[in-house]
Amino acid sequence: MSYNSDMKEKYSNTGKPPAFHLTVDDVIFTIKDEALHVLLIKRSTDPFGGMWALPGGFLQLDETAAEAARRILQDKAGVSDVFVEQLYTFDDHKRDVRGHIPSIAHYALVPEQRLQIAAGETTQEPTLFDITNLPELAFDHTEIVTYALNRLRAKLEYTNIVFSLLPKEFTFNELQKTYETVLGRALDKRNFRKKYISLGLIKATGKKTDGRRHRPAELFSFTSQKAQELERWF
Repeated sequence: MSYNSDMKEKYSNTGKPPAFHLTVDDVIFTIKDEALHVLLIKRSTDPFGGMWALPGGFLQLDETAAEAARRILQDKAGVSDVFVEQLYTFDDHKRDVRGHIPSIAHYALVPEQRLQIAAGETTQEPTLFDITNLPELAFDHTEIVTYALNRLRAKLEYTNIVFSLLPKEFTFNELQKTYETVLGRALDKRNFRKKYISLGLIKATGKKTDGRRHRPAELFSFTSQKAQELERWF
């Protein structure tokens, strides 16, 4: 008997579909010490007890995947009103030793100063890791992080989502440095400033830094705190 016909027979005999589980995992990005970091937790239970992993959990019956992603973000990072986007469904049947348990992965962008990292019953030592120096991860989480990083880098080229990695007010140097940190490469300062101002995404606040360490610099803010698509600009 084929797999499909076997499942149909089981369904018709019991009146219920076979048990099935979904997980949701969050790739939470932030910038710390001028480097892109991701939040990892240490698992306290099997499978992969003692290994580092992305914050995640099972999808509950009364929530959507997006709601689960925001629940996990609130529980582990202490924030709820930041940019979050569904990334991809990772469904290799060997990704979880407990059975075929796909993961609907999301990524989120959070300014470091807003993070309120918290441990849970099944997670220990929630820690920020530099994206260039990650430990061995449980499940297929290394693949998920790589996928999320590539998506983030691509999105910077045609959206304004960088606002979720910056404070409400920032200098132009901080803005460019954020792009360079995520992209992993330097950008020409003059061309970057000219092109970015032409986009109309930011405005001068009329304020400057206090200048205690450096010459006072003009402060800017984004004209919108909502994600929007642009024409590809670099």
